[in-house]
Amino acid sequence: MIAVKDNQPKLHSHIQHIAATKKPNYRVIETERTRDRLTTRIVEVFHDVNGIDPAWTGIKSLVKVERIGTRKGKKYHEIVCYISSLICTAKEFALGIRGHWGIENCLHWVKDVVFKEDCSTIRLGYAPANLSIIRAIALNILRRNGYYSITIAQRFLSHDIDKLIHLVE
Repeated sequence: MIAVKDNQPKLHSHIQHIAATKKPNYRVIETERTRDRLTTRIVEVFHDVNGIDPAWTGIKSLVKVERIGTRKGKKYHEIVCYISSLICTAKEFALGIRGHWGIENCLHWVKDVVFKEDCSTIRLGYAPANLSIIRAIALNILRRNGYYSITIAQRFLSHDIDKLIHLVE
């Protein structure tokens, strides 16, 4: 499954056209309340892939996810489109998309925000990839030792080499 963004304008508009004019093969509506958020997700799956550029080989499903809700008292509405080589129900696609967000929140967000990976000025050769791997290893070591808040772990461990060494023993 791949998210289709505005950098693929023809594909993106084709999916939106299909979603606006055709009846979905599968549809599911889920509502979730967590902390300061209320979100309703509408997932629609379309198997009509006619008219898609033949360069996109293997596409079997078009998926439209509409998210409507409030975040910290502010309303939001967003639509994300996906393509997939799978034929699944809306419920199955919804679970896959939510699972991916779990990875995004537990790994990529931590690396971007807490470890400031996106702010790194290291750009040459293999150094960016190597440092990304080191950050992932550090994250895994911290989580394996029971630190689920990486920010708290950093504050607690950053100036104590003995505690840091104890984590990898």
